[in-house]
Amino acid sequence: MKFTEALREMKQGKKVKLPSWGGYWYWDKEKQTVMIQCRPQDSDQGDLLDIRETQRVEYTLKNVASDEWIIADETNCPVLGGEVTFSFGDAIKYVKRGLKLKRKGWNGKNQYIQLATGISYKDADGEIVNCEHDAIGNTAIAFVGTSGVQMGWLASQADMLADDWHFAD
Repeated sequence: MKFTEALREMKQGKKVKLPSWGGYWYWDKEKQTVMIQCRPQDSDQGDLLDIRETQRVEYTLKNVASDEWIIADETNCPVLGGEVTFSFGDAIKYVKRGLKLKRKGWNGKNQYIQLATGISYKDADGEIVNCEHDAIGNTAIAFVGTSGVQMGWLASQADMLADDWHFAD
């Protein structure tokens, strides 16, 4: 949903979030403002911030401009006891940012994907070749699994259509 609808939902007492968030936003009737409940870091309870006091204005405005707002509840919000999951489209966005991701549906433990950069290889003559290419660069998705690393991992259709992607520990 767009933020105008999310704000309307907050004013009706609901908590909202973006899909990847561990925390949520809500409307404080007394203060007449949006409050931000951040996800806890380690044993921390998580900060509670008034949106008017945000230190990262550009980040906050980009969030407001999003059309991906959802209702935060005990299934999708870690602060409320749930777990963050998202689509493959979001997974690709987070991989590009350097985060490690995996699917709930994958059987193997400690399997995840991540962005590989600075890719090079050894040719038949034993020379190292840097894959830098003007049009496509030299990055790829690497699948890290129990048997090692698979460079240039290709997602299956099941992976691409799944909504059980989440951050790897």
